[in-house]
Amino acid sequence: MESEVKLTKLASCAGCGAKVGAGVLARLLSGLPVRQDPNLLVGFDKSDDAAVYRISDELALVQTVDFFPPIADDPYLFGQIAATNALSDIYAMGGEPKLALNLMCVPKEMPRQAVHQMLQGGYDKVYEAGCLIAGGHSIFDEEPKYGLAVTGFVHPDRILTNSGAKPGDVLLLTKPLGVGILTTAHRGEMASPEGMELACRLMTTLNRAARDVMVQFPVHACTDVTGFSLLGHLLEMAQGSGVRAVVHVDGVDIIPEAAELAKLGLLPEGMYRNRTFAGPFVDVGTTPLHLQDVLFDPQTAGGLLIAADPSAAAELLAALEGCVPSARRIGEIAGYPGGARILLR
Repeated sequence: MESEVKLTKLASCAGCGAKVGAGVLARLLSGLPVRQDPNLLVGFDKSDDAAVYRISDELALVQTVDFFPPIADDPYLFGQIAATNALSDIYAMGGEPKLALNLMCVPKEMPRQAVHQMLQGGYDKVYEAGCLIAGGHSIFDEEPKYGLAVTGFVHPDRILTNSGAKPGDVLLLTKPLGVGILTTAHRGEMASPEGMELACRLMTTLNRAARDVMVQFPVHACTDVTGFSLLGHLLEMAQGSGVRAVVHVDGVDIIPEAAELAKLGLLPEGMYRNRTFAGPFVDVGTTPLHLQDVLFDPQTAGGLLIAADPSAAAELLAALEGCVPSARRIGEIAGYPGGARILLR
């Protein structure tokens, strides 16, 4: 849908690239008291995608919140992307989203029709997920921002966290990398129309199909790849699980145009934050710098990063093919002997 409003011109940063860096966030949360409750199965101290609270032996609530500045000029498309990104946290925990609340900040001068289109984009994507929007909250702000607070359901015994990976597990990824670089280049009018069309298609593809397939197989850990980049989220998985991750760079699906733009130095600010946070824990080997940059690139509404039991990994990969944007085996989990948490090979 076309609009006279160019939302990205109203914001100083875009999408998940606007997230506070993981290192800064860790320092901000440091020292906050962690309340103990036997029914709080996953809290903020776990660096996980969502919180999980047990209601009964058969039901747990999965809750998350996510919003950000525009990553697309068109308000309807931006609404779709923001909703897709927020819903992804529920899928990453193995849950099903059921109820959502809008979170919206708008400039006073933003046209009413543009606001309506943004909300409509969010509504349509939420309903595609089989979820309901039941209200929300809005305030005036100099920059537009939109997202959702989402509640989902999961069985307490079937929660997937980012801290359950085991040596021998196979790492699978369900979307290609490079969206952050493409959207950054687009702001400078240096991304191709075809590249942006691909980026927008990826950012509006729900991780619902990936989740529905994944939960049928023995999976030990999962997270979605968003603002902290593939290596940032993989580091959280490796540290939380007490393991080392080995990434086969040639196996990672990287958008070719993003790789070429990285060679030119067209990189989002969030990439540098991610490198500062995760870089000291990564042995890059002989990986070229521009490919390292893509691996640190902040993604918006990225794919699921899955640590699958090796006995079922091939079957899971085959089941994912054809129902997700990109089903790739990108590495494996090993024991941690000390030193780097992630090896690029």
